[in-house]
Amino acid sequence: MIAFFTRHPFALHALLAIILLVAAFGALAVGQVPLSLAQVWQGLRGLGDGLERVIVWDIRLPRVILAILGGAVLGMAGAAMQGFLRNPLADPGLLGVTNGAALGAVIAIYGGFAATSTHSLPIFAMIGALLAVALACVLAGLRSSPYSLILAGIAISSLFGAGVALALNLAPNPFAAMEVVFWLMGSLEGRSGAEIILVLPFLLLGVGLMLSCGRALNALSLGNQTASSLGISLPSVQGRLIAGIALSVGAITSVAGSIGFVGLVVPHLLRPLVGSQPSRLLSVSALGGAVLVLLADIAVRAIPTSGMELRLGVVTALVGAPFFLWLLFHERKREGL
Repeated sequence: MIAFFTRHPFALHALLAIILLVAAFGALAVGQVPLSLAQVWQGLRGLGDGLERVIVWDIRLPRVILAILGGAVLGMAGAAMQGFLRNPLADPGLLGVTNGAALGAVIAIYGGFAATSTHSLPIFAMIGALLAVALACVLAGLRSSPYSLILAGIAISSLFGAGVALALNLAPNPFAAMEVVFWLMGSLEGRSGAEIILVLPFLLLGVGLMLSCGRALNALSLGNQTASSLGISLPSVQGRLIAGIALSVGAITSVAGSIGFVGLVVPHLLRPLVGSQPSRLLSVSALGGAVLVLLADIAVRAIPTSGMELRLGVVTALVGAPFFLWLLFHERKREGL
């Protein structure tokens, strides 16, 4: 099976696309008001009663689209990071994007901006994410090595995380702190088409920048010296990758909160199916990430709870954390430690 997909990459793309389509229809059917697939199809076509159309078009479809976009971005960003660093443990959150967005969201909530405008919170979160990555780049230096950049990203991420913790500690009332905590857990509940329109340009630009590095990632798999001899400019590749990850991951984090482990789990699971070309892994991980986040969001709505629904970030962490531990054990076993 692995050899078949390695020789026929289109087949893997087609399989993941079919799974994604089926999951999307399932996500449109699942919720507090269950719908049959026939009702979903009628609602999508604008037929059926008014309630079905409202549920499908105004409530569930924006959520499904954001789940697909978010999963695709996180999966592709994880594949890009792992290909650039040649390390399966790399994750886009290492650059400080998540904590930067979190601090921006905290400022929007505590400053009262989120209460006055629905767009304020994602805008502040996006600015925080871009600021965190920019500070990491400045701290590491313009021509830094990838590992220096990661260390700088960890430092900035810790600093911004401390800012979030300080805000929670000094919260004037428990409701403000609870709002921040819920945002940090990640969720697509209540999202609308307005959020999609707001972040879509940043997502497309970020994805385009990451895809432009596909050939360079293939060359880097042979080593930095070989890549340089093939005409690959490492500073240029690093700059495009960082900008692409910051724009795309920062944008989706700004509207969905923190959704962890997708960028770590998906590329590692799909890497054996694409052979030795990291460029193939970018698009495959985008499809795989979209499938994972969409299935997690279905689980969020399908699992019965006494009150508020589970948070999406909690579900992905419950899946990703055990996988991360297994991955660490596997790496230690491979290295004979």
